[in-house]
Amino acid sequence: MLLVQLKQPDNSRRIGVLENDNRDIRLIDGYETTFALAQAAITQKSSLKDLASAALGTTTVDYATVASESRLLPPLDHADDAHCFVTGTGLTHLGSADGRDAMHKKISDIDSLTDSMKMFRMGLDGGKPAAGELGVQPEWFYKGDGSIVRANGEALTMPHFALDGGEEPEIAALYVIGTDGSPYRLGFAIGNEFSDHVTERQNYLYLAHSKLRQCSLGPALLLGELPTHVQGMSRIRDTAGAVRWEKPFLSGEDNMSHTIANLEYHHFKYPLFCRPGDVHVHFFGTATLSCVDGIEVLAGETFEIDVAAFGPPLRNKLALETLAQPVIHSL
Repeated sequence: MLLVQLKQPDNSRRIGVLENDNRDIRLIDGYETTFALAQAAITQKSSLKDLASAALGTTTVDYATVASESRLLPPLDHADDAHCFVTGTGLTHLGSADGRDAMHKKISDIDSLTDSMKMFRMGLDGGKPAAGELGVQPEWFYKGDGSIVRANGEALTMPHFALDGGEEPEIAALYVIGTDGSPYRLGFAIGNEFSDHVTERQNYLYLAHSKLRQCSLGPALLLGELPTHVQGMSRIRDTAGAVRWEKPFLSGEDNMSHTIANLEYHHFKYPLFCRPGDVHVHFFGTATLSCVDGIEVLAGETFEIDVAAFGPPLRNKLALETLAQPVIHSL
């Protein structure tokens, strides 16, 4: 089941389920947001899919119309952006270290492992522990709060100080924290974890600076478990809509050096991330980057991430920020 959030023409919010090969959205009655539906599912000890199915109404709307009118919303959000954490893990996918290591490895140490390759090797050796055992912790980063999340069709804005605005086609898991402090995974969405690879290339310790950016999610939330093998296509389209670059990407545990459970444990082991009522968006990493092929995405060009199992593709144009640097005042 694929769940979407949208605005009605009067700006009221609704949620619905994609039907008829993603052409229609059947609206759900009684719940205006995914967050409200999730809270009800937690309270009723029901699965999100069962509760959504039971609340399906008779009204359908045309997906293409909603998308063209910019009425799609991210598949999960929080009324207070400060209560939505956006985070991620890197070096988790088989082959994902190739591009990262190419950025960091210097000719003088060609025979030694960089920190990136050491981290990747740790995941290969200990990222998929046996049941009941703890696996090695992955690379982890903070990306921002709910204010950075963009919906399908919204622009991804490159900050005025950034050196690059590049895509990262990934799977993100979406969570709500229950009243008892337990994380509840609602499902998964495709996302663009939009980063600054030129800044990161300068020094790996600039990773945090490269990640504090906007990102996009959706348009749909896939309820249930993530398939063990996910295959999609990442594209860059020029301002005329023609494909300038494309490459397939893989995800799912069959293509990862960590299990989902291991990545989740090492995120939610911190009490800060188990605060009742909070929302979490956690990106799982990627193995495919256009920057590795020498592509520099230009303003007005479109990122496109297409995975059939997740419904319609995620598309966002690149925009450039024109704001001046804030003035710091002394009190």
